[in-house]
Amino acid sequence: MELPWTEKYRPVKLKDMVGQEAIIDRLEAYVKARSMPHLLFAGPAGSGKTTATLCLARELFAGDLSHDFMEMNASDERGIDVVRTKIRDFARTRPINGEFKIIFLDEADALTNDAQNALRRTMESYTQTCRFILSCNYSSKIIEPIQSRCSVFRFKRLSRETIKKRLKHILEHEKVEFDDAGLDAVAYIAEGDVRHAVNILQSAATLGKVDEKNVYSTSSAARPKDIQSVIEMALCAKFLDARNLVDRLMTSYGMSGEDILLQMNREVMNLPNVPDETKVKIIDLVGEANFTLVEGANERIQLEALLARIMLLKNK
Repeated sequence: MELPWTEKYRPVKLKDMVGQEAIIDRLEAYVKARSMPHLLFAGPAGSGKTTATLCLARELFAGDLSHDFMEMNASDERGIDVVRTKIRDFARTRPINGEFKIIFLDEADALTNDAQNALRRTMESYTQTCRFILSCNYSSKIIEPIQSRCSVFRFKRLSRETIKKRLKHILEHEKVEFDDAGLDAVAYIAEGDVRHAVNILQSAATLGKVDEKNVYSTSSAARPKDIQSVIEMALCAKFLDARNLVDRLMTSYGMSGEDILLQMNREVMNLPNVPDETKVKIIDLVGEANFTLVEGANERIQLEALLARIMLLKNK
């Protein structure tokens, strides 16, 4: 069975990873020393935290992860009982192949406070036989006693050029036709998330060529110029035109109200010939509209109300 491209092209060795060079250098030093402390990987989704963990474990255990490596998703198993049983039982036994075992807790910021306190004690008790790698989006949600016991690595979003280089490598290997505009569109939508970028790429490739049209037709995002047009129309008091364009974005692109608001927030600062003071006010209005949507308000009504408020800004 053909694997998804995110797995098919996931790096196998640390040297194959891109965009996190400083982190990779430090992890390779651990491999060379055959030793490592507990690690905390923090950063946005798709920045390489899981990939770095798997590459590090493969190199430490000579490619065999069947005995001394355990991976758990803490958002699925987040209670104290999991720490007291499953994690402790694995950590307390001696390693088979390596000098120590590795337990990888993905999305560790989902662990309850009680579970984190129990984990802290487990980390202390079984340091001789086991090392922990914790992965999270927000390190602030990890209690301080755990952070102090770990070497913290902060992963950053990958640059557009780095993502485009990776995508080009995949497309050349798959022998899929593409153009630069298509790669630019994928990198724009992904916002530094390489996993998301590869998923978009594979979806667009199923339509034939990876170009701008196919990329946007398979994603829940609109062309930047369309979002800018919505705001510009509202500022020019063309309310009906702006509302009709928003309606097309929701029906043709399948965008939700929140998708549109997020992209509006992103594109406001790129508007030409609009004073910074007006841009700041628009961002404030977008934030208010997003809050009401989160609270359960009707998205079409809130989007139309937002356009009306933006139109009033110009009149003022």
